[in-house]
Amino acid sequence: MANITKKVSWSSRADESGATGEGTPLLNGSEQPRYSRQLSGGGSIFQIGRLSTVDLEEELTSDEDSLRGRPKEIPHNEKLLSLKYESLDYDNSENQLFLEEERRMSYIGFRCLEISRWVVCGLIGFLTGLIACFIDIVVETLAGVKYLVVKENIEKFTEVGGLSISLILWAVLNSAFVMVGAVIVAFFEPIAAGSGIPQIKCYLNGVKIPRVVRLKTLVVKVGGVICSVVGGLAVGKEGPMIHSGAVVAAGVSQGRSTSLKKDFKIFEYFRRDTEKRDFVSAGAAAGVSAAFGAPVGGVLFSLEEGASFWNQMLTWRIFFASMISTFTLNFFLSIYHNNTGDLSNPGLINFGRFESDSVAYNLYEIPLFIAMGAIGGLLGALFNVLNYWLTIFRIRYVHRPCLQVMEAMLVAAVTATVSFAMIYFSNDCQPLGPEHAEEYPLQLFCADGEYNSMATAFFNTPERSVRSLFHNQPGTYNPLTLGMFTLTYFFLACWTYGLTVSAGVFIPSLLIGAAWGRLFGILLASITSSGSIWADPGKYALIGAAAQLGGIVRMTLSLTVIMVEATGNVTYGLPIMLVLMTAKIVGDYFVEGLYDIHIKLQSVPFLHWEAPATSHWLTAREVMSSPVTCFNRIEKVGTIVDVLSNTSTNHNGFPVVVHVAPGDEPAKLCGLILRSQLIVLLKHKVFVELARSRLTQRKLQLKDFRDAYPRFPPIQSIHVSQDERECMMDLTEFMNPTPYTVPQETSLPRVFKLFRALGLRHLVVVDDQNRVVGLVTRKDLARYHLGKHGLEELHLAQT
Repeated sequence: MANITKKVSWSSRADESGATGEGTPLLNGSEQPRYSRQLSGGGSIFQIGRLSTVDLEEELTSDEDSLRGRPKEIPHNEKLLSLKYESLDYDNSENQLFLEEERRMSYIGFRCLEISRWVVCGLIGFLTGLIACFIDIVVETLAGVKYLVVKENIEKFTEVGGLSISLILWAVLNSAFVMVGAVIVAFFEPIAAGSGIPQIKCYLNGVKIPRVVRLKTLVVKVGGVICSVVGGLAVGKEGPMIHSGAVVAAGVSQGRSTSLKKDFKIFEYFRRDTEKRDFVSAGAAAGVSAAFGAPVGGVLFSLEEGASFWNQMLTWRIFFASMISTFTLNFFLSIYHNNTGDLSNPGLINFGRFESDSVAYNLYEIPLFIAMGAIGGLLGALFNVLNYWLTIFRIRYVHRPCLQVMEAMLVAAVTATVSFAMIYFSNDCQPLGPEHAEEYPLQLFCADGEYNSMATAFFNTPERSVRSLFHNQPGTYNPLTLGMFTLTYFFLACWTYGLTVSAGVFIPSLLIGAAWGRLFGILLASITSSGSIWADPGKYALIGAAAQLGGIVRMTLSLTVIMVEATGNVTYGLPIMLVLMTAKIVGDYFVEGLYDIHIKLQSVPFLHWEAPATSHWLTAREVMSSPVTCFNRIEKVGTIVDVLSNTSTNHNGFPVVVHVAPGDEPAKLCGLILRSQLIVLLKHKVFVELARSRLTQRKLQLKDFRDAYPRFPPIQSIHVSQDERECMMDLTEFMNPTPYTVPQETSLPRVFKLFRALGLRHLVVVDDQNRVVGLVTRKDLARYHLGKHGLEELHLAQT
């Protein structure tokens, strides 16, 4: 782990040791000056507040590290920038090959491509809906068998004594399921842990997360979430559907499987980051739609997370994928329930129908709703802070797969024990009438014809528990039951999120909020004489669920629409919006949202929508990396190979320059070429001398680059002989001749907007004569997004 990240520290001088590349925390030149042209005039540019890197394990060489294995304690710093993350090349490289292909394509060809995009989106929605249907059916079946076995065992030993055997049975069943889910995640595909929403947020933001959209990740994610939910953990299966939809989109849109090494020779035009990222947006939206039955909410989720690149047709295609997804899930679930054609199950979580009469609200209730939003923000902030420190502990001490599996099994056993204890000591008995639709009513010590109300909350899947809190008649739960359940489930959910299992936080958040929201409504009814008229507990359970979820994840626009669509009633659109906004404002005062916290803990160079508020005094000159490693328009092959092989830099973008006069430094910019393009050129031996000697040599096409995408071979796998090193390579035809550039004095907010709005990976900084003086990458911007304290520190360094 010491070789994966580097500590980022402030320094008031320029980095003397050279820079790392796009795949490293810093991009500030090369350690080998013979391949680096210091176009800033030998570092004469005044650079203040630059970042320097310090190895976390300076005393430990790579050989020693490999012998000792992982360190016992992994150092942590929330301002780390990880070496393993790169940016997506969302901006098209409009080189000569690209322009020639576009010009050769007829109008009918463009229309066929557009039709293909719609077909791909339809397939994405269909397959995502099928996966959601499979997960739902398997979870309901296995959970039903488990709860039925435990229920019969409890009823048996209630009369004859020995309920400890029932507790052991419950704990063993939970631990067994969770062990299977944790093993496949920890040992086979760790990226499948959690809900996957932070990773998909990063992907839509423009960061390439390793292995996040692999087929193997999808298989482990689906199997893991089934085991987690059936194992009784305080988790939900809805969040992972967003990740699953994104993986489906990434696979279908490429027309091949790199994992299975199977190429279907279709959709080859879409094999580039530009198209793939658009389809992943559609997949994420289809996942939201399948999870919550909220196609519009799915579109807004993708828009909210990464949509600087949107256009009208893309929006319609994403909406189409969302509609197909929810329809597919509806249709196949209706067949499963022997009611073909009844499309009443739009998503995995079904809140049930909120009738207008039961959810009517008055103007004087809006302040109460806002107060509940503030409570949700406070509880959400507490949840996030506790989970943050738990995650820090796991990063440092529970980083081995075997320990991760053991922790997951421990949490499963503790969850079963706490649930059993709450049910055992509860004396909240409710009459079991014909109107009660309890799936597994547990009598325990209640009289005949009654059931234990606490068992309704614990002895069930979280989705059914949420629905019962929304729709059960007033008087179903007493305040003590709801209070104890809220307290215990809050800490169980906080402990559970972050385990090495596939699981989401949406449903636990809704369940916690629904419990204290219903308690809020009961207390209101008890202190007002007319409480039975307006203080309906189900109504306040809905508001509490929205407040708690908003306080934890801090989503506003998309979550409002998702909640409205899931309830099937637009009446509560305004209260839900006010509640979510209040929860976000209150929660943001203390700590960031849960997903943003985990993105930071993963050291991802995530770019927010706006630059720091007080950053207008910063310019591109302070932010950029320099000196820059550049190539000539016609460059020596040996020089290119040496630069690409330099592991201390690992650059991914290189300005191509031309010298107006011999020895002219710095040289003028004439284009930009990527590492991936150079590797393909080296692989195909596109050398000037060979092109002259082989008149019949096939001309390189864009198809050659698409065939190598996305797993371009490493430079070490390409053999270049000593004679070939002396050859020359002409980059004119393959470089992007029109890269985006900014002057040195461009303000940081303007640079930031260009990056986010255009989805850039590299932004070249030039002087007034178009000479390269620096390069801005995502990590250069991400490290400056430090908030008020970091900017004040930088300002002090400059003054």
